[in-house]
Amino acid sequence: MSTEQQETAGVERRKRQLVGTVVSNKMDKTCVVQVTRRFKHSKYKKYVNERKRYKAHDERNEAQIGDRVQIVECSPISRDKRWRLQTVLEKAEAV
Repeated sequence: MSTEQQETAGVERRKRQLVGTVVSNKMDKTCVVQVTRRFKHSKYKKYVNERKRYKAHDERNEAQIGDRVQIVECSPISRDKRWRLQTVLEKAEAV
């Protein structure tokens, strides 16, 4: 084992965290979270919104549609799920 591998063996890799909105919770123990990213286009110098959807593991089925949640990267749970629900930041207003 090289010295670089030995140094990183004891240190856990920092997991990515994202904040988004729940757009679906119809599956059991799974919610779909839409994360919006805003950036300036390199050629046109215009601000662009980019949306991406992630399937997140929700063990207690606590996330409801419209909630703002924080998800964290984890090891693969199924074919599509590589994220886990960490916290519900804001509950959606009841209609």
